[in-house]
Amino acid sequence: MNVLVTGGAGFIGCNLVRRLLKEGAYVCVFDNFSTGKRNNLSDLQVADSIPARNSPQLPISSAPLAQLDVFEGDLRDFALILEATKDIEMVFHEAALPSVIRSVKAPNTTNDVNIAGTLNLLEACKVNKVKRVIYASSSSIYGDSEELPKREDMIPYPMSPYAVSKLAGEHYMRVFHHLYGIETVILRYFNVYGPYQDPTSEYSGVISKFITAFIKGLPITVYGDGEQSRDFTYVDDVVEANILAADAPVSGEIFNVAGGNRYSLNQMIEILKGIFNKKDYEITYSDPRPGDVRHSQADVQSAKNRFAFTAKVDFESGLNNTVKWYTSASQRSV
Repeated sequence: MNVLVTGGAGFIGCNLVRRLLKEGAYVCVFDNFSTGKRNNLSDLQVADSIPARNSPQLPISSAPLAQLDVFEGDLRDFALILEATKDIEMVFHEAALPSVIRSVKAPNTTNDVNIAGTLNLLEACKVNKVKRVIYASSSSIYGDSEELPKREDMIPYPMSPYAVSKLAGEHYMRVFHHLYGIETVILRYFNVYGPYQDPTSEYSGVISKFITAFIKGLPITVYGDGEQSRDFTYVDDVVEANILAADAPVSGEIFNVAGGNRYSLNQMIEILKGIFNKKDYEITYSDPRPGDVRHSQADVQSAKNRFAFTAKVDFESGLNNTVKWYTSASQRSV
C-alpha cells in the first residue's frame, strides 16, 4: 500500500513511519522540518527506485527496509501537497504546529498551519482520489470540563487556539467524508510521550523535558502545584491505534486514543526519582500556564469496541522505556 505521513519527521510521525515500513508499506513523508527533524529519519532507507521528491540527502541504511520517499514541503502550499498525494491510497495526517502555549502566543500562525493546511490536504486527497485519511486530533478540544473520563460524545470546549484548530480539523474531516466520500478516521490523542520527542523545544512535552533534566542533573520547573493530571499515552500505543484504524470498518467517526488512566505530575516525578535512584531532587513550582487544563483522562471504550484498540504499555513501563532511549541518545551525542 502507498501511504503518506504528513509530519513524518516529527515525534509521533517518525515512530509511525517506522511501523509502516515494517508492515511493508511504501511510505512518503511530507514535512517542512519546522518542528520535525531530518535526523529522525536518518537511519531509514530512502527509496532509490523512486527519487525522493524535493528531499534532503538522507543517509541510506544498509538494512533492507521497504521504500521510503521524503517530500519536503509546507501544507499551506496546495501545489506541493497535491503533488505529494498522487498515487497515495491512505494518508496519516500527523502534521501540525503543536503546543497550546505556542498557539496562545501566535494564534494566526496556528490557524494557518493547522486549519488551512488540513483543508489543503483534504482538497488534494479529493482531487487525487485518496481512499482514507486518518487525522491526529487532540484531547485539548475537551477543555477544562470537570467531567471525567472524557467521552467522544461530550460537547467540546476548547480553551486555546491550538484546541480550536484541532476541532476545526475534525469538522473538516467529517465534512469531506459526508460530501465527497473520503473515508476519514479521527483519533484524539492524550498526552503522548516516548522516543524521539524533542526535549529542547520550548513547547516540548513535559515528560521529555523532565527526563532530560534528570539525565543532566538539572532542576525541574513545574507550572502549577503539580497535582494537575494527564492520561499519558506511550507512543507505541498511539502508533498501534493508527495501524488498527487503517483497516477498521469505520469512517467519519471520532475515537479517543489513550491509556485510560491519569497520573499527576507529582506522581510522575516520584516514578522518575525511583528510576534514576534519586530520593531528593530540586523542584521549583511556578504559576500555571494560560490555556492548560487541570485534569484529563480518556474513556477508550469506543476504540476498543470498534477496532480492538487497547493500550498495552503501562505508565511506569513507558517511562522506563523512554528513559532508556533518552539515556542512549544522550550518550550518542557526547
